Amino acid sequence: MSTGPIRNVVLVHGGFVDGSGWQGVYDLLTADGYQVSVVQNPTLSLEDDVAVTRRVLDQQDGPTVLVGHSYGGAVISQAGTHEKVASLAYIAAFALDEGESVNTLIADPPPGAPVPPILPPVDGFLFLDRKAFPASFAGDVPEAQARFMAASQVPWGVEALGGAVTDPAWRVKPSWYLITTEDKMIPPPAQQFMSERAGATVTEVAGSHAVFLSRPDAVADIIKAAAGS
Repeated sequence: MSTGPIRNVVLVHGGFVDGSGWQGVYDLLTADGYQVSVVQNPTLSLEDDVAVTRRVLDQQDGPTVLVGHSYGGAVISQAGTHEKVASLAYIAAFALDEGESVNTLIADPPPGAPVPPILPPVDGFLFLDRKAFPASFAGDVPEAQARFMAASQVPWGVEALGGAVTDPAWRVKPSWYLITTEDKMIPPPAQQFMSERAGATVTEVAGSHAVFLSRPDAVADIIKAAAGS
């Protein structure tokens, strides 16, 4: 791999949203000359999402920063062992260890932590309560945009939550982590625990779980750091 700054970036979205939410981050990175690809995960199962992400990594022409938001962190933890991945960037994300799933970590939230308004599964899929979505997921996003996000949720497969990581990439690849201090989906103490365990270079920002929308500048800065810029 090249010893210079990494120029390829692959962005992986989390649950309940799709890759279009990365546009602000994409615009900032491409304006600085990065080659950016956005994965559109079906979020049906972790295994499938890892396969989809690996296909995008196969298309990269050199060393790549692999970026995951929220559940996307589980995906990059597994897919990040790909030979073209030089570094990882977790954006308010699940940096899972061997044998862990998203279910593993959300089953025992820190005392007093907000409980994400996830509705009971229907036909194997999960949604967030539409009325509670803006405050829980996107508290610092313009209200009209947050309401649209609530109305356009992507179904999140129960199997995706239960998928366990078998070979966490952060054990062998350098990682960066952006902690969102106002997050009501993944409690900041949980983010702190995962980032410390991974030995990640950590930055904190006052932002909601939807930091990729509300603070694309902060997210882009973390990615650039992971790229060695």
